[in-house]
Order: sequence, then C-alpha cells, then structure tokens
Amino acid sequence: MTATAPPLRGEEPTSPGVRRPGSGETRPDRSRVWVVVPAYNEAPRLGQSLNALCSRWPNVVVVDDGSTDGTTETARAHAVWLVRHPLNLGQGAALLTGIRFALRRSADFIITFDADGQHDVEDLDALMEPLVRGDADIAFGSRFLGSAVGMPRGRRLLLAAAVLLTRALYGIPVTDAHNGLRAMTRRTAASLRMTTNRMEHASEILESVREQRLRWTEVPVTIRYTEDSLSKGQRTTAAIPLFVRLLLEKLIR
Repeated sequence: MTATAPPLRGEEPTSPGVRRPGSGETRPDRSRVWVVVPAYNEAPRLGQSLNALCSRWPNVVVVDDGSTDGTTETARAHAVWLVRHPLNLGQGAALLTGIRFALRRSADFIITFDADGQHDVEDLDALMEPLVRGDADIAFGSRFLGSAVGMPRGRRLLLAAAVLLTRALYGIPVTDAHNGLRAMTRRTAASLRMTTNRMEHASEILESVREQRLRWTEVPVTIRYTEDSLSKGQRTTAAIPLFVRLLLEKLIR
C-alpha cells in the first residue's frame, strides 16, 4: 500500500508508513507471536498458506469453522495447533476462538491471517514492527497503501465504500476497513469487544479501537486475488446487507 500511512494517535506523520526517520528495523521474537488462521472449507488453498507460515512462525493455530471438506486433514498435515468448531459459526467466531486459544498459551502478540492464500507471509515482520517498538497497540494491514494484485473493479469500489462508511461511523481514518491481516498486543487482544460471529467483527474491532483509545497504525501489505480465491470468497453483493446492519446498529445506539 506508496502513500503515507495514518500516524499513530498523538504523533506527527512519518514517512514511509510505520517507520520513523532514522529508526532501525525491529523484528519480533517469533516464539512470542501466535498466528490465528480461521478456515472454512479451505482445503484447496490452506496448504499453501500453512507451508509459508510454518516455515517462519512456530506458533500457528488453525480454527476449522465447521468445514465439510478436507480442511481439518490439511491442517493436521502441518506443524500447527488445530481447534475445530462442530458447526459453521462464522469468521468472527473463529477468530475469537483462535485469539482466546493463543491468549491461554501466553501469547505476547497475535496476528490474524486468512486461509485463502491472499495474504503474504512476507508482510508479517513489517506488521509486527510498530508493536515490538511499543509504538502501537494494533496494526492493520492495508492493501491500498501497498498492493492489491488482481482485484476486480467491483471489489475495489465496494471496499472504498466500506472505508467511507467506517470513517463516518467510527471516526477512524483507515484506508482499508476490511482486511483480515492485522497484528495486536496481548493486552489489546484481551480487551477487544467481539460479539458477532460473522463479518461484522472487523467493524467491532475498529469500534473497540475508538472506544478504548487504542494506538493504531496501518502497514502496507500485498493482497493477491486469484480466480480460485475469488470464487470461494464473499460475494460483493453480500456486503450490502452488512453495511445496512452496521448503519442501523449505529443509529439505534
């Protein structure tokens, strides 16, 4: 994502993105980091994601959200922790299960990473840098500050609309409102208010950031769209009811 990321709360903008001028690169102790991978019927795509993750990150937990394909078997073929939901509950529920699992195992940092192969494991160190330095409580990946390879025009317009709605509802000037690639400190993960099982969880996380005045930043990342991942992913039209629900909930409160 060549534009400058929004500054951390209370700081002057820096360039580029999450690094201050003159600062050195800070890499995390990976034994302190847990990567949470929610997965629902991702058997054809999950293996590639886990191959990349497990080669670099020792603590990976896959939450099989009631899959009916070979997702469980694919996860078991890799050096990961596996938690299973007997029924499909939704990505929000899977993330919450994975985050709680990691917290119980004394994770200092938690990364959320999609199972469909669209995220790039090369981005995780950069995502962790502002947290390790103590400059942020949560870091959001942004494809619009980095790269969105193969993104359909309809998806781009929808995500742009989501950004505008998020800024209007929550007052947080993010550039990418619904990116599943994010990193957070232990304290932040434990404090998140996540009550919805499905895709509304992304907005709930942002609302928690606003309500708790958490320090946040965005990090440029790469998202790669393929014909396979697009055929499996959420349909563009399915997001419209989500936006309506978010708006109504905000108006009712």
